[in-house]
Amino acid sequence: MDIEFSVTKKNKHFWIYGICLFIIAYFSFHTLCGNRNIYRLYSLRHEIAQAQEISKKLQKEKHRLQKLVNHLSDKSLDTDLLDERARVVLNMVADDEFVIFTDSL
Repeated sequence: MDIEFSVTKKNKHFWIYGICLFIIAYFSFHTLCGNRNIYRLYSLRHEIAQAQEISKKLQKEKHRLQKLVNHLSDKSLDTDLLDERARVVLNMVADDEFVIFTDSL
């Protein structure tokens, strides 16, 4: 009787070890080869880092453009300077003005 009892006890341990080994193999396989594996995690982290760099560059560009737009607002725009530049660029004057041309321009 002792022999049969020891065989069934070994048999129970065999099944427990087998199930544990299967569970470890299952999770190991899916960690390395599944849809959400470890390699995908690293590639997603790399993509996130690249997207954050692009976002920082675009934010800087946005701020630069915003400064340029702010310079065009009525509060920061010098109307006399704008009038002078428009007359020079468009080569136009009002009816009651005299224009003296010089070679310095």
